[in-house]
Amino acid sequence: MDMEFTSLEQLYKRLKPALTAKANEMHMQGYKYVKEDDVWNYLKEIKWSNSKNLLLFEMVRDILNVDSIIIDDYVRQKLNSKNRKVYFNEV
Repeated sequence: MDMEFTSLEQLYKRLKPALTAKANEMHMQGYKYVKEDDVWNYLKEIKWSNSKNLLLFEMVRDILNVDSIIIDDYVRQKLNSKNRKVYFNEV
């Protein structure tokens, strides 16, 4: 059974249970600030950015197996970048 998604929002909704599971796993590991969106954005922007024709099971596998440290680094970089923008805009 082939599944095609017409929007990223539709795909996100389909992957939400796996994203929630990964975020919950990371919360248990002490990364309380990581959200489902953080996992999604990392994979979408970094891991899957040059991928073509990914299958749903491959995406779920990537979500569940991505290293928590990599997600943490990604979130921290985003926060640092955001903080720098706020600082430089205020100066």
